[in-house]
Formats: sequence, C-alpha cells, structure tokens
Amino acid sequence: MRGKDVRLEGVAITYPNGFTAVQPTDLTIEAGEFFSILGPSGCGKTTILRAVSGFVDPSAGQILIGGEDMRGKGPNARPTALIFQNLALFPLMPVWENVAFGLEARGMSRRARREKALELLDLVALPEQADKKPGELSGGQRQRVAIARALAVEPAVLLLDEPLSALDLKLRQHMRAELRAIQRKTGVTFIYITHDQGEALTMSDRVAVMNNGVIEQVGSADAIYSAPQSAFVASFVGEVNPFHGRIIGTDGAMAQIETPHGRLVARNPTALANGATAILFVRPEQVGFGAGYSNRFEARLMRRDLEGAFVTFEVQTPTGAQINLHQSNTGGASVAVDDICQVGFDGEAAVLLPDGPMAKTGAEVAAQ
Repeated sequence: MRGKDVRLEGVAITYPNGFTAVQPTDLTIEAGEFFSILGPSGCGKTTILRAVSGFVDPSAGQILIGGEDMRGKGPNARPTALIFQNLALFPLMPVWENVAFGLEARGMSRRARREKALELLDLVALPEQADKKPGELSGGQRQRVAIARALAVEPAVLLLDEPLSALDLKLRQHMRAELRAIQRKTGVTFIYITHDQGEALTMSDRVAVMNNGVIEQVGSADAIYSAPQSAFVASFVGEVNPFHGRIIGTDGAMAQIETPHGRLVARNPTALANGATAILFVRPEQVGFGAGYSNRFEARLMRRDLEGAFVTFEVQTPTGAQINLHQSNTGGASVAVDDICQVGFDGEAAVLLPDGPMAKTGAEVAAQ
C-alpha cells in the first residue's frame, strides 16, 4: 500500500439552509502522513472528512488526491476508505468475512479473499481471531477488525472519524499506539478526526486545529502546544492560565502587558503594538512557587490535588483569579492549603496573543 497526498484548494461547504460548515480552506496533507484535525463538536472537521471521502460535495473549491481532481467522483470511485465511530461490523459474519467484505465486488474468489483477510488480520495483530464473530471480541479488537476491513480495498487515504471515542481510557491509550504502528507499516495517508487533544498530539505528524469552520493553525504537536497562534488554539490545546490586559511596551521579541495582576512580560510572536488588547497565556507546568521569576504575585493556595507522579495546585490571587500549577511529586509539600505564597513564571515561558475567542471550559460545555 502507498499513500497519496490530499489537497484542499479554496474548499467551502454551505448547506441548503444557508449554514456554512467549512469556510474557504486551503490545506495540504502529505502522502504517507498521519494528519489529525482537532476541534470541538460542530466545528466542521467531520464535514471536511466527508467531503474528502465523497459523501459531501464542496460548495466551492476543489479536492485533489494524488493530484487528481475528485469532482464528480463518488465514494466508491475514490482511493479512500472511511471508518465511522460505530465501526458497522456485520455481527453474523465471521471476522475474516467482515475484513474481506469489500473484495467480493471485485470478483475475488472466496479462497483469495480469505488469504487476503488473514494477511490483514496478521497486520493488525489478530491472526487467531479470523473465525470468531465480532461479538466475541473486545472493543479494541473490533476496532482493529474495522481497520483491517478498510485496508482490504487498498486505499491510498484512510479516513478515521473519532474511531476511539467509544473505548475506555486505557484502551484508547493502547489503541493510539496500535493505530500509529499500523499507519507506519502500511504507509497509507491517515486523516484522523478527533476532539481529544491527547489523541491528536500523541499520534500525529501534524495537527490542524479547527474552530467554527476555520482551520486556525496547522503544525507539529510541539508547535501547536508550545507556540499557539491564536487565543482559541492556546486555550483548546492543553491547560492554560490566561491573563487579559493591554500592551504597554515592546522590546524586540518580548512585550509588557498591564493586567489586573500588575505588569507582566512575555514573548510577543505576533508583534502586537502598544495599546493593543491581548491575552497572556502560560501553561500550568511553567508556573512555580517562589520569588525568583520575572513575573510574580502573591496568591493563596486553595487546593492541592495529588495525581500520582504529579501534583496540581490551585491558587487564588487578590483579584479573585484562579491560577493552576503542575509540579512533579517530589514527596514533600512545601506549601499548605490556605498559605499565602509567592507564585510566578518567566516571561520566556509565556506567550502574548491578540485578544479573541477562547475555547469553552468543561464547565461551560456541560452547562449547555
């Protein structure tokens, strides 16, 4: 198997009711790449996947796979295979027949279909499960059967729509490694849709973060996490502490921002000018106790949660703002709940971004 590149050129998707699910989008996914589209529910990521697979026609622009324009080509005429959330395995068929289902239409004999199915089951580490029914397998095993079935038709591009969402946490974590290993073995281009940042960051060569029909940033997992380019990306990917304010001074790559907590300094990658409203973002693992930081303020420790190898602290500033800290568990507690302490972070560890919409918190999503 060999992957092909996928290019979206000015692709926009508007439904008959006037709702635009995908704003005009340019995107290139390299051949053989594990590429994830990450975003909240309703952001348009699944719509892009359905457009690439041929189930939705773009309202504007074009989709090219391996340089070939896909206009007028239905799902069966494209070099793609799509794995849905519910897997859609046939419960009364043995596993090998599920895997080989798409090969019968190609005129392949039963013996040849079984040989191909066994080869693919070996690829996904299920060589002993060929004659079982899907109901006799675990959730992770059924997931691998669905992948083997999709690979049976030798797609150049495999499209995965939140395939791990129904699995428990430990099984999801295990299947991340399995999926990545299968992708590397086959060389097929994987386009993976998820709202789970852990899945996207751990598996992908590159990640696109999407919000309200717009791809806000494309980059490696490290770039997306450490160098976000918008307030939404910074607040959606990983935990973050935001400080709102106005730029009051710039010095090369750094800038000062006036906030309710005082003047703070941070990196200024978008060259925000004096007077601009902005948000300073710093990750909890970059915040610490003590006075030896370029940005510091007093706070009261409200909570200390032990999470095994790590400890999460929640402090409250005199303004009432809550700030989270993550530290390695070294076996001792230097600060106790209700203590007044010094908290800070270095300017190089924080980033200033233009004021803009942020991702909703878990509490905000639950309240909807």
